[in-house]
Amino acid sequence: MKTQNKRTITRVLSLFAFIVFTSNFIQAQEFSLTNNESSLKVYGTSNLHDWHIDAEEQSGVIKFKNLKTAVIEKCNLKVTVKSLKSGKNGMDKNTFKALNSDSYSYITFNLTNIKNSIDNGDGTFQVKSLGDLTISGVKKQIGLDFLVTISQGKIMLTGEKTLNMTHYKIEPPKALLGTITTGEEVTIKFSSTFK
Repeated sequence: MKTQNKRTITRVLSLFAFIVFTSNFIQAQEFSLTNNESSLKVYGTSNLHDWHIDAEEQSGVIKFKNLKTAVIEKCNLKVTVKSLKSGKNGMDKNTFKALNSDSYSYITFNLTNIKNSIDNGDGTFQVKSLGDLTISGVKKQIGLDFLVTISQGKIMLTGEKTLNMTHYKIEPPKALLGTITTGEEVTIKFSSTFK
């Protein structure tokens, strides 16, 4: 009888430990951005033609209070300014100058508030958020909508945002003695993978 009681107690304790471990695993988890599986592109216009640049170096983390329901505790992203490449050396230099890259090496986004999160029921969640975006030393709060996809140990954030460069005290770059001028607005499209 005593042996049977010991077995029962052992099973209960093992089950309890499993539940606690599983609960912690599902809840608080932090993932790091995988640079080579992520993309961030900036699209703009000029009086000559449309253009785009790619961010070749970015990093960040996302942490969930509860992974199962995609309750985000924090999300921070960082892009290296001098990794923004267009494939044209002159345009890249003008971009770095406009972004004052010698003084401000990074563009950062720090999520501050989740306004709404809708479970689509297939491992995806539509999120409306607020966050602080800092460009060239100027920090502004922006609204950012994005899709969270949770699949096979990976987290993907996808979305886009249109910004006016002058709101960050950035003068739109010019080329060829001012004969080519870029528009004030740019659209950022991102697909960020975290593991």
